[in-house]
Order: sequence, then C-alpha cells, then structure tokens
Amino acid sequence: MAGVIYCTSRTWFRLRRAGLMAAWQRTNVVTGKVFPSQDPLDRADFNAVEYINTLFPTEQSLANIDEVVNKIRLKIRRLDDNIRTVVRGQTNVGQDGRQALEEAQKAIQQLFGKIKDIKDKAEKSEQMVKEITRDIKQLDHAKRHLTTSITTLNHLHMLAGGVDSLEAMTRRRQYGEVANLLQGVVNVLEHFHKYMGIPQIRQLSERVKAAQNELGQQILADFEEAFPSQGTKRPGGPSNVLRDACLVANVLDPRIKQEIIKKFIKQHLSEYLVLFQENQDVAWLDKIDRRYAWIKRQLMDYEEKYGRMFPQEWCMTERIAVEFCHVTRTELAKIMRTRAKEIEVKLLLFAIQRTTNFEGLMAKRFSGCTLADGTVKKAELPPPSTNPFLEDETGTESDETVIEKGDIDRPKKPKAPDNPFHGIISKCFEPHLYVYIESQDKNLGELIDRFVADFKAQGPPKPNVDEGGAVLPSCADLFVYYKKCMVQCSQLSTGEPMIALTTIFQKYLREYAWKILSGNLPKTTSSSGGLTITSLLKEKEGSEVAKFTVEELCLICSILSTAEYCLATTQQLEEKLKEKVDASLMERINLTGEMDTFSIVISNSIQLLVQDLDAACDPALTAMSKMQWQNVEHVGDQSPYVTSVILHIKQNVPIIRDNLASTRKYFTQFCIKFGNSFIPKFINHLFKCKPISMVGAEQLLLDTHSLKMVLLDLPSIGSQVVRKAPASYTKIVVKGMTRAEMILKVVMAPHEPTVVFVDNYIKLLADCSTDTFQKILDMKGLKRSEQSSMLELFRQRLPAPPSGVENTSSMSLTAPTPEQESSRIRKLEKLIKKRL
Repeated sequence: MAGVIYCTSRTWFRLRRAGLMAAWQRTNVVTGKVFPSQDPLDRADFNAVEYINTLFPTEQSLANIDEVVNKIRLKIRRLDDNIRTVVRGQTNVGQDGRQALEEAQKAIQQLFGKIKDIKDKAEKSEQMVKEITRDIKQLDHAKRHLTTSITTLNHLHMLAGGVDSLEAMTRRRQYGEVANLLQGVVNVLEHFHKYMGIPQIRQLSERVKAAQNELGQQILADFEEAFPSQGTKRPGGPSNVLRDACLVANVLDPRIKQEIIKKFIKQHLSEYLVLFQENQDVAWLDKIDRRYAWIKRQLMDYEEKYGRMFPQEWCMTERIAVEFCHVTRTELAKIMRTRAKEIEVKLLLFAIQRTTNFEGLMAKRFSGCTLADGTVKKAELPPPSTNPFLEDETGTESDETVIEKGDIDRPKKPKAPDNPFHGIISKCFEPHLYVYIESQDKNLGELIDRFVADFKAQGPPKPNVDEGGAVLPSCADLFVYYKKCMVQCSQLSTGEPMIALTTIFQKYLREYAWKILSGNLPKTTSSSGGLTITSLLKEKEGSEVAKFTVEELCLICSILSTAEYCLATTQQLEEKLKEKVDASLMERINLTGEMDTFSIVISNSIQLLVQDLDAACDPALTAMSKMQWQNVEHVGDQSPYVTSVILHIKQNVPIIRDNLASTRKYFTQFCIKFGNSFIPKFINHLFKCKPISMVGAEQLLLDTHSLKMVLLDLPSIGSQVVRKAPASYTKIVVKGMTRAEMILKVVMAPHEPTVVFVDNYIKLLADCSTDTFQKILDMKGLKRSEQSSMLELFRQRLPAPPSGVENTSSMSLTAPTPEQESSRIRKLEKLIKKRL
C-alpha cells in the first residue's frame, strides 16, 4: 500500500507538469452538463487521485505512463476541436435568422395575393348565381300574387253571394240558415279590411252591417211579439224560429243578446212584482218562504217550457234566479224600512235563516258565472277539527259542544271558500241587525244574572282533588253561547254587526270576571268588620285574620282555574272573530283588556292563597320575636314556632297543590309569591329578636335551617310523588334564607376586635345599609356608646360606590326589605282599585 501511494504521488506531479490537470477540469465541466456519461472523468465528484490510482495500481504499471498521457492529450485535442466548431457555428446564426424572416415575409405576400384572387372569383360567382336565379324569383312572386288574387276573388265571390243570400234569408226569417251564413260572411269580410278603400268592397261591408242591424231589430221585434211586456205570454210557447234567432243573436252585436235576456227576464218576473207588492200580506217577512217557493216553481216552469229555446251558454236559469235575488233584496229593504218598528228578533232570524238557506241552495245549483265578479272557484272541503270554536258551523250539534281546554292547542280550521251567492239577498237585513245585537245583549245579561243566582243557590263547587280542581260550569256555558252567537252573526253579516257583537262579548266577559269570579272570592274578616279583596293586600301586623276553610281554599283554586280557562279561551275567541270579520275590520277586534281582567283575577286568587298562609304563620313569627333569646341556655330541637309554621304549610299547601294540578304554572307562582312574602317577613321578625345570646343565636340558626329545608320542599310537601322544585323558586328560597343564616352568623361572631367584626359583616352580608348594621348591633345587645364607634368605623370601611351612583346610606346589595315589599303591595292595591 505504501508503494501505491508513492507511485500515485509521482504520477500526480508528472501529470501536473504535463499540464493535463486543467484539461481534465475543462473536459469534466463541458461533458458533465451537456451529455450524461458513465466515464469517471465526467462525474461531478471526480477525484483525480483515485482515478490515477485506477490507471496505475502498481509501480510497475508506470512503465506505460507516456502512452496514457498521449491518449489523454489526444482526447483533449478532440474536445477542443469540437468546442471550437460549435462556437464558430454560432457566429452564423444571426445571418441565417434574418434570411429566414425575409423568406417568411415573401410567403405572406404571396398568400395575400392568392386570397384576393379567391375573393374576386367568389364575387364573380355570386353575380353569376343572381343572374341565373333572377328569373326564378320573378316566377315565384308571380305565383304568389296569382294565388293571392285567386283566393281574394274566391272570397269576393263568396262575400257577394253570401250577402245576397243573407238579405234574402233575413226577409224570409230563415234564422237557422242565417246563423251559419252570417258567421261565415263576417269571417270572410275580415279578409277585406285592408281593401276597404275600394268602393265595391266598402259597399259590400255596408250591406253586411245593414243586414246585421235589420236582423237585430227583426229578432227583437219577434221576441216582443212572442213575449209582450204587457199582457199574457203567448200560449203557443217557444218556437223553432226563436230558438234559431238566439243562435243569430250570438253572432250579432252583444247588445242584442243583452236586450233579449233583459226583456225576457223582466217579462218572466212581472208576475212576481204584482203578487208580492208592498201592500200585500205575503210580502212581509213572516211569509218570506212563499217568495222562494214561487221562484222555484218559475224555474221549473222555465226549464220545462223554454229550456231548449235559449243556448246553454246563456245560463238563463241562473240569470233569472240572480235577477230575482236583486229584486227581492230591493223589495225587502223597502218594506223593512217602512215597517221597521214591527221587526222582532225571532221574525228577523226566521227571515234570515230562510234567506241564507235559499242562497245556499243557489250555490249548490248554480256556479255563479253570471255574477259581476266572474267565475267562482270550486269550493274545497276543509279538514275536520274537534275544536268547538273551529267546528263545522253548519252542524246542528256543534252549538251544544262544550269547549275543552285541550282545544286551545289544536290546529286552526282554515276558512272555507265564500259562497258566491252569500249576501245577494240577506245583505238587506244588515241595517236591521241592531235588533239582533240588542237581543243578544239582553240574553247575555240574563245569562250572567242566572249564573250569579245559581252560584248563590248551589254554593261553591265541591273539592275536586282527583281531577285537579273544578272549573265553574258556567264559563263553558258562556263560551258555548258566545260561539253560537258568533256563528249566527257571521252568517248574517261579516261587517259592522260583528264589531257590535264583539263589543257585547267584551262587556259580558268583564261582567263574568267581576261578578262570577272576583265577586265570589272569599272575604276575610277582622275586628273592624269585612274587608274588600284589595284590603287583603295590605299587610297589618298584629291584626287577627281568619283562616280560610278547606272549602274556601278549594273555591279560590276553582276560580283561579276558571279564570285561566277563560283567559285562554278568550284569546281563541279573538282569533276566531278576526277570521269571521271582514279583513278591513280585523284591527278593531281586540280582547286584550278582557284577557288582562282575567289575569288580574288570577293574580288576586294567588294573592289570597298567599295571604291566607302568610297570615296563618304570623302568630308563630310573633311568638318568635317575643321569646327571651338571651335566656336560652342550651340548643335543642326546633322551636315550637317552627313546628307551628310547618303545620300550617302542611295543612294548606297539599290542598292548593291538588286543586291546581291542572295549572301547575300558577301553583309555581303561588310558591314563589309565598317565598317572596314569608322570607322578608321572617327576616324582619328576626331583627326583633333582641338581645340574643350566643346559645340563642345557635338555636335560631337551627330553626332557620329547619325552615329553609321545609321551604325548599314546599312544592312537593305531603305528596306521594316527589318532584324537584322549580329552579326559580329554589333560587329565591336559597338566597333569602341564606341571608337570614348570615345575619345570625354575624350575631354569633364576637364584636371585638371591631375592625374584624365590621369586615366580617361586610363580607357575609354584602349590605351597605347602616340600618341593617344598626339592627345587627341591637340584636347583639351592645350599648349605644359602643354602637356609635362601630357605626363610624362601618361607614369608613364601606366600599366605594361605582361611578355615577350616589353614595347614600340606604344603598343595599341584597333583596328588597319588608318595607320595600309593603310599598310594592300598596302600589298593586292602587292598580287593582283602578281596574275595579
């Protein structure tokens, strides 16, 4: 190996001296980039030492070094020659490019020349084709003109012959042939509108118009002769001549057709105007059936005698019926204005019922296509519904159906399509519907008075615990009667009478709320005599308030359930009234005030239940405040006053819960209102317990915790089914009773050092009121001198109020005090007085 290295070094220096190294580098750069090769000299990572060692692996191989050097030099010379040739070849590229560009320009010029030659040849070819086809076009125009001339001459011949025939047939009254011929002549004449400047064509057109006028006058004269305006009908009945004359009238001016229809209907109804004159007995409302019986006979007589005389598309039967309706409406309106004082409710309803029945019969028999508003869409049957306010109004048994609470959530019944003949006669009764409205006002007043008398005679409903409280049956009777009146009035009119009826509904909804519901709420008594409902809202400590009996509690719950039912059904009644009334009058229907009235009844009922339970707990709280808490020596079980409060809760709450089972949300409201009333009152009595010893405070803390547990369990107390209390109620109880516990914990804390006591108070109660702090100090039994220094320190250590808020000593971060609650109650009392 040492010999190899020695040889390599010698070889390296000899090659370098020969100048072969630079040649190798140039060769490697050129060949490596241009042509890929397996030659070691072309590799990018070429190592000269390794390559030389490959050529001369031993010292003996150095003997042919000259031969290897010559080969490499030869290869270098060849590469240099190739490089030189390529470089010299690039010197002629610019000249060759210019020469190629000149050749391209010459080729483009030649191409333009060829295109121009082709265009010239195309124009010459087009001119040649035009010359060839000129004669063919002339022949085509001649053929078209000749065809048009022949057709026009044929039409002219037909027109001239048709006009002559038309005039002859008109004189002979051959209406059957005239009907077809006249239509053809009119159609042919339309082709000559652009030739009216030609005298002969204009003359033929004038002859056609004259023939049409003559036919019109002749047909009218024939109908006048067959059906004279005065006298009796022609005994022979309709003839084929008149039937064909109607076919001709279809082709003539529409005024001829309208005149024939008008005269025929007028002559057909002339007898009706004589029979039912205003001075005739049969013209009054009590014999209105005879009018409709007469027209039915006349229509049957018409179908039998004249049904085939008039074309079917004239709808003569419907036209006669419609004209009869218009005449009847005018005559009835006239006679009712004259004899308005004789109209009674029963008579009016009888006439309206018979009239609407006749209108319904017409809707079944006719399509209404002859009315002014055009054709009427076919009525679609609405889907069935079980809601009393949404029942089929034409049924006979629906008026007696009692409204169920579940109906409120059921889907509404879509409006049925209008009867096209609705109101065509009955519209005349609308100005006199005030008689019906006054009657309903009187009937509803009597119904309310009967409800009041029945309640007094039968007494309050019996407790109905199994069904969750009894709803007064009178409310269902009231709304069933409302529904009957609404359906009946909507059949009479959907305009102003519906608004008047709505006003009556509003009046007696309010009377029902105050006379039946609020008027029968139990009254409380005190030493000063009876109190009104609103006086129950006043909180008078120390007054003896009688506790409601079980029957009275059930009555309050029943009235509450009834008011809730009335509230929901009144909302539904408003929706149905808006569906029945005209769209332009919908905004005038608003029963919000009546729904608010029922809401007040519900609120009063809940307040009575709260007041009763609250008053029952007052003696126990008063006993708590009068106990000598500084003399309590040991902590035992809950105090007697706690047992008394729990007893009253267990007596009242299960009864209220069971009777409000169907209205759980109002039972929840009762619980919340009781919590908001009892807890502040308990805290207020807690402040009156002074002074309190450490043991006394511990006993009070135990009692407070017992009351807290009972209050948390209040919604399900005494129930076999345990339900989780509503979160809103639980939050109120936890917040209020926790405050009471914090007050007692502050009282139990030592008042020295003073700074620690004040900071502990602010931390536990977060109350910045000096009055509350003063009460705490009174509960601890501190002297006035000690209290003064502590109050001063309390004011100093109060947290700074936020910007924009006045720093007052009455600012509090806690729940409203009992005094604030009392102020709110007084405001509520004033509001209820205004409502009453």
